[in-house]
Amino acid sequence: MNIDTDLRQKPTSGPAAETGAGVAIVIPCLDEEANIAGVIEGFRRHLPDAEIYVYDNASTDGTAGAAQEAGAIVRHEARRGKGHVVRRIFRDVEADIYLMVDGDLTYDPAAAPEMIATLRRDQLDIVIGARVGDSDTVHRLGHRLGNRMLTGIIARLFKAELRDMLSGYRAMSRRFVKSFPVGASGFDIETELTVHMLQIDVAYREIDTDYSNRGTGTESKLRTVPDGLRVLRTIIKLVILERPVAVFGGFGLVALIVALAMFLPVLQEFQRTGVVPRIPTLIVSVSLGMTGLVSVFSGLILAGIARTRRDMKRLAHMALPAVSRR
Repeated sequence: MNIDTDLRQKPTSGPAAETGAGVAIVIPCLDEEANIAGVIEGFRRHLPDAEIYVYDNASTDGTAGAAQEAGAIVRHEARRGKGHVVRRIFRDVEADIYLMVDGDLTYDPAAAPEMIATLRRDQLDIVIGARVGDSDTVHRLGHRLGNRMLTGIIARLFKAELRDMLSGYRAMSRRFVKSFPVGASGFDIETELTVHMLQIDVAYREIDTDYSNRGTGTESKLRTVPDGLRVLRTIIKLVILERPVAVFGGFGLVALIVALAMFLPVLQEFQRTGVVPRIPTLIVSVSLGMTGLVSVFSGLILAGIARTRRDMKRLAHMALPAVSRR
């Protein structure tokens, strides 16, 4: 869908437009002077009652001035990185519903009323705008394959239905935002948001949204390899934290099997001759066995800690009221 064409449509009216009440549209921005006014205009047309916040992430161009001139509330975060910006947004902005979107004209503002209405009607905590593009130029091959692989890992890990884990277009309830402990500093923030959502088992939904080429005059801040490795590293850490029995228990089981395979011939020889000629083998097998036992018990202890941590996150989330259906 061509966003520029969509901006020329008449403003949304009726019930869909009214869903903007109590909504904060939050836009993390870095060097988007050429596009930010168009993004603001598009969302103001479709959610006229919403407040629009642009958080300038130490831009070197006129992003902040262009956003202010377009009528947005402009704030600043000096530390570079989308994770730092989102942490500041979640801490400072007060709203019933938060609609987070990038400032590069790639996401369709016409989908916003449906996302907000779905969140309210079904009392969800997150609605994700799953990106749908028309051509390979919209989704670069590396980004598309990387997103598919990483989304598949997370979906399998948490046994969830998920299609676009890395989408930056999300409608979120206040109780989700205010109970989310932001730890990311960069583009791995979407991974953290998704994992937190699945950890505490909140109600969510994905809605197909048009995804277009970036507006003219700017380049993508996403670096395929470095940012992909960062996200993959985040997923590995999360696997260790969330599935310690599988990780440490699996390693421990392998170590115990190898230790047993090494120890049995030594034991048989000792029973036959009464001596232990292969002392190094005995030492290695015993060491491996001890390591395996420690690893298995460590996995069990860490699983209990992970369970407690998830329960605390759920309690923090449940302490806040659900989104209103109005």
